[in-house]
Amino acid sequence: MKNKLTDLNNHLFAELERLSDEDLTDEALEKEIQRANAICGVSTQIIANGQLALNAEKLKQNAISADFKVPSFLEDKGNA
Repeated sequence: MKNKLTDLNNHLFAELERLSDEDLTDEALEKEIQRANAICGVSTQIIANGQLALNAEKLKQNAISADFKVPSFLEDKGNA
């Protein structure tokens, strides 16, 4: 399965449309809300995973660079 972030975006908008359906019964709306909460939870994890991968790639590219600078929070403040 090769999903992309555009697929996630499409799923989120489709769910928004289902939640906006004014003809839903209270029971159907409650089921849709449960589904929306599940989709939201999975979506959050997908986005967090993508952010982690992006941060790792940025660090990797920066480490290869001749202009690599140690992040300030890792610099030795020393006893100067």
